[in-house]
Amino acid sequence: MAMSVGDSGGSDAISDINTTPLVDVMLVLLIIFLIAVPVVIQTIDLQLPKVAFEITQTKPENVSLSVTGQGGQCKVYWGMTPVGHQELLDKAVAKLKSEIDKQGGPNAAGLELPEVHIRGDVNTPYRCIGGTIYTMQMAGFAKVGFISEPPAGSATVRQ
Repeated sequence: MAMSVGDSGGSDAISDINTTPLVDVMLVLLIIFLIAVPVVIQTIDLQLPKVAFEITQTKPENVSLSVTGQGGQCKVYWGMTPVGHQELLDKAVAKLKSEIDKQGGPNAAGLELPEVHIRGDVNTPYRCIGGTIYTMQMAGFAKVGFISEPPAGSATVRQ
């Protein structure tokens, strides 16, 4: 096999570029990046909750609040009655105390505390809902949840 080094008699330069070293370097870099990227990316192993709507079982001892924010003013309703911030705190503390007393006091076995269910209007500013959550937690309620309207046919029941 003969290799063409150039025409000894002509003055034409060889214009063919040898791309083999370039391809070799690119393949080596590709392999390095394929190995290095999973090592560099650090993730925390989490098991995220599956999104499903549950039908809420309303108990008579649970507190139902509605929150709206009209004209920059936050309005909170305990059932159908509008309440202010301090009145909400006072009513919540009294409700929680009466439920604990009904069940035999704070040291009773199997104490089931009532929950707070908040219905917030779509256009309500977050500060209104956040303030309501904060007030109910200050009163001592441990479980505060939101009531929403799921799309039709998406409710599931856990067994």
